[in-house]
Amino acid sequence: MSTSVRPAAVAGLFYPKDPRDLAQTVDRLLQDASLARGEARVGRVKGVIAPHAGYVYSGPIAATAYDRLRAGSDREKVRRVVLMGPTHRAYVRGLALAGVEAFETPLGRIPVDLEAVALVSSLPQVVTSPAAHAREHSLEVHLPFLQRLFGTDFALVPFAVGEATPEEVAEVLDRLWGGDDTRVVISSDLSHFLSYRDAFRVDSETAKHILALDPVDGDHACGARPLNGLLALARRRQVRLELLDLRSSGDTAGTRDEVVGYGAFLLREGEPGGAS
Repeated sequence: MSTSVRPAAVAGLFYPKDPRDLAQTVDRLLQDASLARGEARVGRVKGVIAPHAGYVYSGPIAATAYDRLRAGSDREKVRRVVLMGPTHRAYVRGLALAGVEAFETPLGRIPVDLEAVALVSSLPQVVTSPAAHAREHSLEVHLPFLQRLFGTDFALVPFAVGEATPEEVAEVLDRLWGGDDTRVVISSDLSHFLSYRDAFRVDSETAKHILALDPVDGDHACGARPLNGLLALARRRQVRLELLDLRSSGDTAGTRDEVVGYGAFLLREGEPGGAS
């Protein structure tokens, strides 16, 4: 029986196409993030918010998030990753599944958690749209990080989020929240094409909203729809967010005339407030 697969679409564009080069790149980014973290407390984490640009631009910021996710996760327990990102190339109403059994990167295939898909398929906002996933990078760029963190021991629940309300997104997340077996990844960049100084000012304000669990403006975060759904659910579930990193393409590989902003945030649950 053949398995339907969503093939890698942006390998060689957003990240290396060669498997060895890709593994080494991700491992180097994670090692650099770990060295920068030092002895900072990690604790138990539920998930992350991380950017989705090409690795040369946003890879160090994404790695900051994934280093904390790795340090705060029991790899043996993680069986499911719920991944949500915005659509860039195709319109979709609701939260789109790809209608496949696996996603592929140069590092191999990740199975889709079909049992989890069945848990949410009856919701009217959950649709199937191969077109929404076909060329979408906002999900794909996270997969090599997840593969280096969790190997072949996890399954994916990937949603390309189009026109959807915070409550519609929150309802899906709530059904799939799970326990120690489940991690949540929300994919979002921040401001686009502002000057370096203006981007830092705008992104700092957006980060304050995120930490306060307040909705963010779609003009200031391209993943605002999945992000606002997470924030709505976090308020009900008493999930805390921590800012780990706030930089832009002007800090990594681009000019400072027009930059794209990136933030890395950590999701914690089941812990009292206080030291980080």
